[in-house]
Amino acid sequence: MEARIDKWLWAARIFKTRSIAADACKNGRVTINGVNVKPSRPLKEGEIVSVKKPPVTYSFRVIKCIEQRVGAKLLPEVYENVTDPKQYEILEMSRISGFIDRARGTGRPTKKDRRAMEAFIEPLYFDDGDDDDDFLDD
Repeated sequence: MEARIDKWLWAARIFKTRSIAADACKNGRVTINGVNVKPSRPLKEGEIVSVKKPPVTYSFRVIKCIEQRVGAKLLPEVYENVTDPKQYEILEMSRISGFIDRARGTGRPTKKDRRAMEAFIEPLYFDDGDDDDDFLDD
């Protein structure tokens, strides 16, 4: 059985809408077995689909070709996640340091982001153990 790659990406819940999946294909963020694909490319069972969602590239082995969206509990029957564990380490590192390197076009930092950056860059208190009131004792 075959299915269009954009429909499969939507049906397998990798992208929220089919148009987002089609745009990802057009912009070269989706590959099948290492080759960039168009949204209309037929997908066969057993192929490896790689999806770039910066900063991570996810990889999936197709178990079942579907074009109708299924529930989240049925996803293990549709694909097998074969993403490299190093990709998840990259994701965790970007999540930890996310407020330092803001993605271009995400707008201004919120108050919470600004306070977190200030707390990271300039800690509130520098306690060196010295008592600054010694000059009053003279």
